Amino acid sequence: MNQLISAQAKSSNVISKEYLFSILRKEYLLIIAILLASITSCVSLPSASYINFKMLITLFNLMIVVAGLRELKVLDFIATSLLSKCKTSRNVSATLIFITFFAAMIMTNDVSLLTFIPITLIIAEKVNIKVMKTVMFQTLAANLGSSIMPMGNPHNIYIYNLYNINPIEFFKITLPLGIFGVIFLTFLIFNQKNEKLQFKLEKVEITNKNQLIFYALLMMVTLLSVFRVIDYQIAFIITVLTILMINKKLFMKVDYSLIITFIGFFIFIGNISHMTVVETFMKSILSGGLTTYFAGIISCQFISNVPTTILLSGFTNHYSELLIATNIGGLGTLIASMANTISYRLYVNQHKTETFKYLKVFSIYNFIGLTIFTIIMIVFNFMNISI
Repeated sequence: MNQLISAQAKSSNVISKEYLFSILRKEYLLIIAILLASITSCVSLPSASYINFKMLITLFNLMIVVAGLRELKVLDFIATSLLSKCKTSRNVSATLIFITFFAAMIMTNDVSLLTFIPITLIIAEKVNIKVMKTVMFQTLAANLGSSIMPMGNPHNIYIYNLYNINPIEFFKITLPLGIFGVIFLTFLIFNQKNEKLQFKLEKVEITNKNQLIFYALLMMVTLLSVFRVIDYQIAFIITVLTILMINKKLFMKVDYSLIITFIGFFIFIGNISHMTVVETFMKSILSGGLTTYFAGIISCQFISNVPTTILLSGFTNHYSELLIATNIGGLGTLIASMANTISYRLYVNQHKTETFKYLKVFSIYNFIGLTIFTIIMIVFNFMNISI
């Protein structure tokens, strides 16, 4: 009996440790943000003015509407409809990569990957083909596609709101990156082998058309608030009241940990920006556009692009360089962007023996992309060339 109790205790201990490690892996940014905010608050008194509520409300609106569209499987419906017409491996790859690219512009890079990589893996099982490179190219597509629009990723929303960038000016900064992203992805696709394929995907139906209409209208309201046609507070009220009426469960599907992570970093940056030594040092490093650009790219490789954006934004007015740097900086290491870790986990969960190979090939393609886009965007942004 004692042995049984001991075995159960050990089993429970193992499960609790695994659960703890899974939380640490998933929410490491949240934990870091809370720790940094707490530690610096002991030195400098925090203020509510540090928090960018406009950005957080816009992010909330976007997340809850996207959650509704995901629940209806709208993106799955579009993807399966397009893929059913594909007859070759190259066509399948191109469809998956570019639908990820364009969906990331509005639905964010994370949601785009969480939706389309599982479809890629299903196709791989059905026709027994290797899709490691396709998954990697989808990740590149998500990072590059999301860079174009203000709502493409959280740090774009943050920079767009913090510096009050005009929408036309925003697109002048990001569009060259998007165009060269399409060229780069096309080159990668046409360098893959092309084979004839036959497969059948399960048909996806959108059952609740009424909800779809509401979500489409709410997405329009969110976009209008992003582009400052209507006030973000009005958009928030409309969104909350509508979701309360049609699908209250969506409130449970919002990524609140991301919102809390932002709050933690806001407080941390607000605290250290009032420390004279830190402020003087950071402003001296980020005094020029080129130094801000390289500081952003390098920092992303070690602490990811969202923390980098919040950290550097507190000490520089070079928003154009920061915007490009944190988007290009999402390429490179696995931790440079949360999107990178999402695709890695999705693929490795089904191909556990290919972990090292994935990391090796991923690093090669990402650092090639990082190098190419770093050089290209220097030419466009620092030599005043426009398209």
